[in-house]
Amino acid sequence: MLNIPLAKLSFIITKAREYDVKVEPVDSDPGSNPNDDGDSEILSDYADDPTAEELADAIASLNEDERDELVALLWIGRGDFDKDEWPQALAQAHSELDRPAAEYLMGEPLLGDFLEEAISDLGYSLDDYKQGRL
Repeated sequence: MLNIPLAKLSFIITKAREYDVKVEPVDSDPGSNPNDDGDSEILSDYADDPTAEELADAIASLNEDERDELVALLWIGRGDFDKDEWPQALAQAHSELDRPAAEYLMGEPLLGDFLEEAISDLGYSLDDYKQGRL
């Protein structure tokens, strides 16, 4: 049913969760040792932080059918469609997405959670791809 390899989905979900937890930096020019500040700077969204770029690149690397599937998965995970409406969700994603998929998807809070929920609803498991990940 899915064209997107589960390894790619797992990577996108991981990056989406990393992206979702980013917050405005408290210190615009941190200079302390990460060990001294409890590694709290890792959650700050600095301009040179690669998290957003990595997620956008992963989404952009998908072909059109895979991007449509990713959008449809979001909608199923979010509850806009149920798993039995997969063909309708795919058709709508193909016909209605009027901006770059990365921009649309990255604007959705809890993207990673919604994608994983949809994967589970459709009967897939990402357990084999989570080892060594966050």
